[in-house]
Amino acid sequence: MSRTRLTEDEITAALAALPAWHREGESIVRTAETASFPTAIRVVDTVAVAAEELDHHPDIDIRWRTLRFVLSTHSAGGLTGLDTALAARIDEMLRTVS
Repeated sequence: MSRTRLTEDEITAALAALPAWHREGESIVRTAETASFPTAIRVVDTVAVAAEELDHHPDIDIRWRTLRFVLSTHSAGGLTGLDTALAARIDEMLRTVS
């Protein structure tokens, strides 16, 4: 996965494949409801492992059963392939852990 900033066309294509995500400025964002607080924490624990593997760490807000993920590559000043790759992994984790 590249740390090179994506073009607008690449961002549009990536978001088409990630329908649960939307753009907020130079970030992509997803909010998800889980069944319970312990489930939300399990999702975050799983995301933490993937983030470490990619050396790319999301901003995560936990509000009881609601999780909000914000992805951006700060060193690139915007969105990169790392963001879209991690977003896809978060989607999969939410399907399997929730």
